[in-house]
This record gives sequence, structure tokens and C-alpha cells, in this order.
Amino acid sequence: MTTPTVSRGTGVTARKETPTPSGATAPAAQGAVKPVSRREFLYYIWGASMAVLLAQGTGLIIWFALPRFREGEYGGLFTIDAATLPAAGDAPQRNPAGRFWLTNTPDGLMALSMVCTHLGCLFAWVDANGRFECPCHGSKFERNGQYIEGPAPRNLDRFAVTANTPGGPVTSAEGEPVNVAGATSVVVNTGRKIKGDTHA
Repeated sequence: MTTPTVSRGTGVTARKETPTPSGATAPAAQGAVKPVSRREFLYYIWGASMAVLLAQGTGLIIWFALPRFREGEYGGLFTIDAATLPAAGDAPQRNPAGRFWLTNTPDGLMALSMVCTHLGCLFAWVDANGRFECPCHGSKFERNGQYIEGPAPRNLDRFAVTANTPGGPVTSAEGEPVNVAGATSVVVNTGRKIKGDTHA
């Protein structure tokens, strides 16, 4: 290391050499990047391979575990031409593929699940009595799915319905009756089932 020194009386600056300690390293040597050993390189490759494998496995599990339904099959969307809907006061219309009844109540159109809320039997519309009746244990329901009598613990379950109108779609997200006046089509979402209310 060089240290500047001033000589008295002459005004001349002389430089005095001081030896660098033998254990010290030059600053350039301290900042040098240590090369990756073969063992470290293999660890990095192994870790990256495991991460990729884990990501692929998770993606496959999600792909097969999440249900995917096509339009027109139960669990998916059913698009119905408005011209084929039951008119107000007509008997409800059965849709076996979607497992629902389309019923036109005084308040609007509803899609009711075909499965009885008692033990899962399939009930039917009895035109003579103007109501839904379950042949298994005798539960009875009104046109709008309200419980009348029998062992069923709650009203009929229903599906979300969307009416496509010239002014835009009108959706009953909770299965409430939807006004279909002027609608061009109706979409029933059988993947969105709303549980019927428990009766007193």
C-alpha cells in the first residue's frame, strides 16, 4: 500500500510504500463469483424437475376433479325456445334430460327439480288435482313448488333461470319466478340448484 508523506522544508511530497499484510486479499478477489459445483448443479436440476412434476400433477387433478358439463346435459345449461314454453295456466312442462319441470306461475316462469325433497323419488304433475304429487310417499306440492302435505321436509328445489329478452337477459339467480314476456329464449342452469325452504 502507498502512503503519501510530506518532507519538511522542501515542499516535496514523497510516497512511502507500506507492505500489504500477507493474509489480506485484493478487493477484486473478494468480489469474485464462486463457481457452481457439480453437486449443487444437480440439486438445482432435481429441485426444478420436482417443481415441474408437482405442477403438472396438480393441474391434472384439477382437470379431472372439476366437473365439466356440456350444454344440454344435466349439470349444464338448457336453452329453450320461448315459443315452446307452457302458457300461463297450462300444465307444467317436463324436461327429462335436464331433470326439471318448467312451470308458468302467475308470478312468472320457474324451473323446478323433478326430484322429491323427501327421499328423492320422481314426482309427477296430476292435472286433475292441479298439483305435483309424489307416488312413493304421498308428498304434494303446488304449481310453484310450495309444500302442501306429506312427509317432504321442504319445498321443491329449483334452478336458476335466465330469460333472454330484446332489452337484455333477466336472471332469477335464486330460482324465483322470472317474467318471460317478450323473451326469445330461456336458459335453465341445472348446475345452479337452489334448495327449497323448509316448511313449518
